[in-house]
Amino acid sequence: MNAHTQISAALPFAVPGSRWDDAVAAKLSEAELLLYRSNLLGSDLTVTNFGGGNTSAKIVETDPLTGAQVEVLWVKGSGGDIGSMKLDGFATLYQDKLLGLEAHYSGPEDDDKMVGYLPHCTFNLNGRAASIDTPLHSLLPFAHVDHVHPDAIIALAASSGGEAATLEIWGGKIGWLPWKRPGYTLGVMLRDYVAANPGVEGVMLAGHGIICWADSAKACYEHTVELIADAANYLNAKLAAGPAFGGQVTAPNADRAAIVADLMPRLRGLMTGARRKLGHWSDDAEALEFTGSAEFQRLAGLGTSCPDHFLRTKIAPLTLDPARLQDDAYLAEKIADYRAMYAAYYERCKRPNSPAMRDANPVVVLVPGIGRMTFATDKTTARLAGEFYGNAINVMRGAEAIGDYIALDEQEAFDIEYWLLEEAKLQRMPAPKPMVGKIALVTGGAGGIGAATAARLLREGACVMLADRDATAVQEVCNGFAGQFGKDVVRAATCDVTDEAQVKAAFDLTAREFGGLDVLVANAGIASSAPIEQTTVELWDRNFDVLAQGYFLTAKHAWPLLKAMKAQGGTSVVFIGSKNAVAAASGASAYASAKAAANHLARCLALEGAPEGIRVNVVNPDAVIKGSKIWDGDWRKERAANNKIDPGAELEEHYRNRSMLKRDVLPEDIAEATYWLASDMSAKSTGNMINVDAGNAQAFTR
Repeated sequence: MNAHTQISAALPFAVPGSRWDDAVAAKLSEAELLLYRSNLLGSDLTVTNFGGGNTSAKIVETDPLTGAQVEVLWVKGSGGDIGSMKLDGFATLYQDKLLGLEAHYSGPEDDDKMVGYLPHCTFNLNGRAASIDTPLHSLLPFAHVDHVHPDAIIALAASSGGEAATLEIWGGKIGWLPWKRPGYTLGVMLRDYVAANPGVEGVMLAGHGIICWADSAKACYEHTVELIADAANYLNAKLAAGPAFGGQVTAPNADRAAIVADLMPRLRGLMTGARRKLGHWSDDAEALEFTGSAEFQRLAGLGTSCPDHFLRTKIAPLTLDPARLQDDAYLAEKIADYRAMYAAYYERCKRPNSPAMRDANPVVVLVPGIGRMTFATDKTTARLAGEFYGNAINVMRGAEAIGDYIALDEQEAFDIEYWLLEEAKLQRMPAPKPMVGKIALVTGGAGGIGAATAARLLREGACVMLADRDATAVQEVCNGFAGQFGKDVVRAATCDVTDEAQVKAAFDLTAREFGGLDVLVANAGIASSAPIEQTTVELWDRNFDVLAQGYFLTAKHAWPLLKAMKAQGGTSVVFIGSKNAVAAASGASAYASAKAAANHLARCLALEGAPEGIRVNVVNPDAVIKGSKIWDGDWRKERAANNKIDPGAELEEHYRNRSMLKRDVLPEDIAEATYWLASDMSAKSTGNMINVDAGNAQAFTR
């Protein structure tokens, strides 16, 4: 143990309670009661994890073809989440046809074949695909069935002492079945077990979860919650004896946030492959307790147990020595070793008809004292992988409290990961949008051009950090985008680009939240207009502080994050310049000179960045009046006065008519050019300027 060793009590399991509301339930139909029950279960993470578990009810319906009353199985469809699903998330199937499928079943080798029969049992042309767990519900004779994977239950199901603990807790009311991969065979085993043990009220499925039933929606819900609470209370009593995982030998590092901001971009840069990765970091209590423990390396090497956990987290995590995180050669070696390990696992376990090996990079990276990092091709998947590994940690803690933790057998794990049915599902997924896997930071993100640019990048799948000195405004814009594009893909940082500490903090936050950086859009700006004799030193300095030094500081602190992606096709910097950076402007010498300085900085950075795969380009707008914060202030009045016109509609007409094309320039027009320069469509362009000014001969760059 080191000098920072801490010995503390094990983290307890959360104990769920009933949240059923009779007043709400009284107004619902049978199908709506199933949805209500499902949402209650799925929205409580002590009951089940995201996308995990399934629920069902057998409901009498009118056959739309014959008019006869028939029994219909409503069961959560494939790929859904019971916590957030709606009624259209349920598959509906004729119960009599489902029971008749057994005529086509002759043994475990038919499991995949049986899935192909499920669509033939569809009721009322419901297009929702039935899940692989459908037989667990259809073959049981009960009206309401729940199958969930809560941590406290999986801890029993994945422990050498689990079967004995199940008997001790419930006295034979809950049965036990050995591990069997989900499918028709497991459904038959379950049905036959229940028939042979008529007093059971549920069955523990080793390594998989629990299934239970009741005669009403409320009774089924409360039975499920009660069983989970029983398991949690039992395990908590065992855990109270002392610290988990052999006690803590590495204390949480007080500087872990700064360490992660430096580490994640370097790891991400090493994870080369067909698509870039997005990262997620968590230093929650579970991650710090586990990674800092005496048994960490042993248990981490075993991998996960529940199929839901494994499919999200891969065969095993990558573990790193916290003392060697600054050693790039060490990190490269560890990533290479992991890929070699994964390839060897694939070769050992592959079947003659297995799909080709998938991405061999680690999903989960664990560091003592630092926590848990997860990487995937999109942010939501990375976050969920982290949450699932958090579930796995809880499972290991409970399993070790009553016996030895049992992970999935390697071949079983492979057969789940490379299941042909799972491969078919992956092949049916739509192609990703072009910016999925890319991370952008946009300064001035609360303004017209900044927000429009962020929206353009988000529409194409990028993750975006909005940086702006107006904390309230940038958070409002962020909240709007979160509602439109999803909360995982957008964040906000309060950042004055003239303050180097704030600039660095914004990039550190980007690295921690998303894993690194691929695109910098330097857009934060001000505008001023004054004749030279009225231009104060303060005004001159203010323009240069924001428009020249601000661009320098953002580029400087973006640079190491951008360089880290050299091996993955490079990165992009886009400066939002100005027509006035190219064409001389009367009465705006400070503004135009500062913009010219920024544009020349971009040329210099294009030279410096090319060997690192960093492209640097400029978009020069002109007269972006509508939707612009700058034009809402003194700049509008100043430019109107300079041109001796009214600052209202006459000003807009003046700039429109001044252009060669006689058209307004909008924030969305600047965003379109910025997106092109940020994307792979301009992969062979650097050191360039694109004027988006509706035509101005003075601003022609050549």
